[in-house]
Amino acid sequence: MTDEYLPHTFSIQASVATVALFGPNDEYLRLIEGSFEAGIHVRGNTVTVTGSPSEAALIERLFDELATIVATGQALSVETVERSLTMMRTETQERPAEVLSLNILSSRGHTIRPKTVNQKRYVDAIDKHTIVFGIGPAGTGKTYLAMAKAVQALQAKKVNRIILTRPAVEAGEHLGFLPGTLSEKIDPYLRPLYDALHDMIDPETIPKLMLSGTIEVAPLAYMRGRTLNDAFIILDEAQNTSQEQMKMFLTRLGFGSKMVITGDVTQIDLPSGQKSGLKVVRDILEDVQDLHFTNLTSHDVVRHKLVGRIVAAYEEFEVAHERRRTQ
Repeated sequence: MTDEYLPHTFSIQASVATVALFGPNDEYLRLIEGSFEAGIHVRGNTVTVTGSPSEAALIERLFDELATIVATGQALSVETVERSLTMMRTETQERPAEVLSLNILSSRGHTIRPKTVNQKRYVDAIDKHTIVFGIGPAGTGKTYLAMAKAVQALQAKKVNRIILTRPAVEAGEHLGFLPGTLSEKIDPYLRPLYDALHDMIDPETIPKLMLSGTIEVAPLAYMRGRTLNDAFIILDEAQNTSQEQMKMFLTRLGFGSKMVITGDVTQIDLPSGQKSGLKVVRDILEDVQDLHFTNLTSHDVVRHKLVGRIVAAYEEFEVAHERRRTQ
């Protein structure tokens, strides 16, 4: 029972408005209290917690992290509070305020930031390494964050161009039989990349940037035989590359360039019997310097909450199925 413990009292930073910290009608405060076996009483800027010493200490740290986020000018949300609480319960080295206040790119009225610890580690790896693999399920932000880092690098003049590519594996070798011009044929396979670009760059400027070659969006097959210098290159849906295609892509790397390869090894669309280049590349390159692998999981899904639950359920099902198969 909470009344068996001595009350623990601490103060909120005087510069932080409690209405911003506790939420409209104390929504965030009630959310926090409901997440702990403790009672929370607020009077002005003083918070009194009645609960176990460990819970009281965690609540104080949580309020301190949230106050730090508010102090940066960022508005809290239910999602921010929940993600902060999750990070603190998992006892990671990264502080929630460090993760959730890291601004990657501000565009068209919104700021792109990592929302989980693994997402921040992924973003940090892109800064530190020349080639980074972001591997994880749908909705973990692996492509979106890579795109934001590419636009950031272009705006900072760290690179001269952005190259976005993905295999058009769904069309197989029959691209020539599809109706329309070449652009119309490949557009459906590249549309997700265009959509992300429109979130980050003024849509009116995108055609000019593409016409000048500053931004190039093309199928993976178009990378063959090229050396890509001074570019930020993203290979999306890399699980649908063959081993030969993966090697071909990685060896396009030129001077002054950076590569990010993203994919989900549970969503392979290759013909039966053909190995995914993404599934074997780690065994081949894990010990190579200046190359990093980041694994994202269902805990990093930043879409609707139900998406994360669906991904987690499928992961559990596949693990159980594999266990039964090997018994």
